[in-house]
Amino acid sequence: MSEPKVLLAYYSRSGNTRRMAELVEEGLRSEGGVAVTLRPVEEIAAKELLEFDAIVAGSPTYYGTMAWPLKKLFDESVAFHGKLDGKVGAAFSSSGGLAGGNETTVLDILEAFLIHGMVVQGDPKGDHYGAVSVGAPDERAAESCRKLGGRVARLVKRLG
Repeated sequence: MSEPKVLLAYYSRSGNTRRMAELVEEGLRSEGGVAVTLRPVEEIAAKELLEFDAIVAGSPTYYGTMAWPLKKLFDESVAFHGKLDGKVGAAFSSSGGLAGGNETTVLDILEAFLIHGMVVQGDPKGDHYGAVSVGAPDERAAESCRKLGGRVARLVKRLG
């Protein structure tokens, strides 16, 4: 049986969301048994989403929602509606300030995954919806990112 494939997609202008993606990747790899692909969202075609068992998406918060390049990918993924059903989805976000819209951004991404029929796991201890950071990830945010990656790896292996 082959390892489950995880796509770790992100958009980042300042580097904060990219750093979060790298930390999520650490968490994914620490669990072992998953193949991880880390890529900026601008390099991903919507049809490529079909190749993965799990998709973790990260975005900075823009006006309380995800950045346009990530939204564009989700809009284009409509062509494959129903074909992501049962895959694992997770999200993370960075913002410029406290109460800057991190949770609404994460929920916006999760809503797109849920519309596709994807499986989303919350976290009863920590960042409930997905990892968040205010500015560059501090140690609390870094640990949350690693934890998110680990939880996704365990879930995709369990469901695989």
